Amino acid sequence: MPPIEYNLPNIPWEDRPAGNSDVLWRFSANPIIPRNLIPTSNSIFNSAVVPYNGAFAGVFRCDNRAREMNVHAGRSADGVNWELDPAPIEWIYSNPDIPPSEYKYDPRVVWLEDRYYVIWCNGMHGPTIGMGYTYDFKDFHFLENALLPYNRNGVLFPRKVNGKYMMFSRPSDNGHTPFGDIFISQSPDLVHWGEHRWVMKPKGGWQSTKVGAGPIPIETTEGWLMIYHGVLTSCNGFVYSFGAALLDLDKPWKVIARTVPYMLSPQTYYECVGDVPNVAFPCAALYDQPSGRLAIYYGGADTVTALAFGKMDEILAFVKANSEV
Repeated sequence: MPPIEYNLPNIPWEDRPAGNSDVLWRFSANPIIPRNLIPTSNSIFNSAVVPYNGAFAGVFRCDNRAREMNVHAGRSADGVNWELDPAPIEWIYSNPDIPPSEYKYDPRVVWLEDRYYVIWCNGMHGPTIGMGYTYDFKDFHFLENALLPYNRNGVLFPRKVNGKYMMFSRPSDNGHTPFGDIFISQSPDLVHWGEHRWVMKPKGGWQSTKVGAGPIPIETTEGWLMIYHGVLTSCNGFVYSFGAALLDLDKPWKVIARTVPYMLSPQTYYECVGDVPNVAFPCAALYDQPSGRLAIYYGGADTVTALAFGKMDEILAFVKANSEV
């Protein structure tokens, strides 16, 4: 199968600030989405963005003022200034026997073959991997849950690998999960998932408690680039940072390289102060291959949405130069 083409000349972008040598740098206008962008929201964070019709669209986690977790559709001309639907997505169920969703959070969105698939943490007697799709970000169709509870951080690959659909997940519990490895599951049809493979476990420091896949993996000549979050348990609770790993193109459960230092950790006010302090949680990434530009959308302190930038060649070099598998 030919490699995916990533052409996005209108990718959101800001050059690296003078004197900054970090592999990723934050947008100077962060946070790009405040917690109260719509009248009912308590917080808007951990959300997914994709190119759409020459502009951008996405699915956004919006916790309302009753602190109910749900997802809303949104649109933007430039990927920075967003308009979100004030009401949550109303899903179309083709099968009335699909159990009702108790909650929805931390969505990802991917263009796969002929439509946009949405994956999120879905409440069905505990957290599991919910799936649906849309063609136009207006009508959304609800599919069967991919896996049984308890599971989180479901992330679909943007194409089949060896004729099979691939999805990351992280088996968990019904609480805040003080553990967690990344696994891959495979499917012939996006309904029946099996052939599960272990990918990686927590390591020391910033990723010592648990790890989870973040944005949709990006295909590169070096391997699949998986940006992932890692969690440290400090004396003051969890701290969420993110790094990256390179995975084999044909067997993506095989880790080629993995960052020992983080690429971005909670250090700014909007990452350290909010409903859940000390969180930088990536859920989406845009890539323009001709320019090498990468834009990463991440949640700050479980409260707002922020944006960071990097160059693909520098990120790949950083992962390989700072690796411990």
